[in-house]
Amino acid sequence: MSVDTATAILLILVPLAFNVAFFELGRVFDYPAVLRKQPDEILTRFAAGGAGLLLRWEALLVAALAMLPLAALLAVTLAAPPALTVLSIVIGTAAALVQAIGLVRWPFAVPELARRYAAADGPDRDATRRTVEVTFAVLHRLLGVGIGEHLGYLLTGLWTLLVAASIISTAVVPAWLGAIGIPIGFALLVGTLEFVGPNERDGWRVAGTIVPIAYIAWSVWLIALGIAILV
Repeated sequence: MSVDTATAILLILVPLAFNVAFFELGRVFDYPAVLRKQPDEILTRFAAGGAGLLLRWEALLVAALAMLPLAALLAVTLAAPPALTVLSIVIGTAAALVQAIGLVRWPFAVPELARRYAAADGPDRDATRRTVEVTFAVLHRLLGVGIGEHLGYLLTGLWTLLVAASIISTAVVPAWLGAIGIPIGFALLVGTLEFVGPNERDGWRVAGTIVPIAYIAWSVWLIALGIAILV
């Protein structure tokens, strides 16, 4: 299998896998709306989700990690000028890693917290649950909002702009695909502002509305890029 073919296959399969896992989490766990609920509700619903919910989170984690080889192979396939190629690989790798770090808490840390929350009993029940809720909330804000979302949107948006620039600078695929990637990249960058400054606590509604639409467009764009490389 050639590098071009492998790149095209990943461009098609990775966003499909990510969106299937995302859809499944939305169906059984009300994701991503559940992320804005209170810790007690999230932990209770998570504990009730069982092994099926854990496997869905694992699938989303694997899909995020699959961006690692995709970023490297796409840079090689597009064969842009050296500076763009190196930056695309570095930023794309970082984007995949922060997304994975943000997600890894769900199949590994949150199950333990949910078990302790559900098992709390006796005179220390309320104190134990409050401790678990605070621990979850801190992990949620740091790994989820800070790393997974803030840095994830930032790096994914930058990577998208670098790929768009790489497409425009070469003739591997039609330049209009690169032009489409530019507004998508900027839309993803808007997500970095959702919980910044005065919006730190409750979030900026505009960014919360734009980002899901941008990710759907981003997924379609990657699939279209993969098809263009194949043909």
